[in-house]
Amino acid sequence: MRKTVNGFFQFIREQGVVGLAIGFILGGAINKLVGSLVADIIQPAIAMIFGSSQNLTDLKYGLIMYGKFLASLIDFTVLSAVVYFGFKGLKLDQLDIKKDDKK
Repeated sequence: MRKTVNGFFQFIREQGVVGLAIGFILGGAINKLVGSLVADIIQPAIAMIFGSSQNLTDLKYGLIMYGKFLASLIDFTVLSAVVYFGFKGLKLDQLDIKKDDKK
């Protein structure tokens, strides 16, 4: 029985299930936080720099609405940075055992 349980935990660590579970749980919470940071702080600041008195998504040149693209790009960049630096900062990359590191 003990060998089966140890085998199960070894499987969980080898397959990265711990990191996946943590990422899934924290992803929802971080998404809201980063979304608010981008929408409420970063986008209005950039809109002021570009001269829009409303929202970054309102920026356009003729029919080209480049403001929406900029807003999406900023949202993606900030979310990616938060996930990357959070992952590295919390050392979550060390939770899982690499398959070639098994003993």
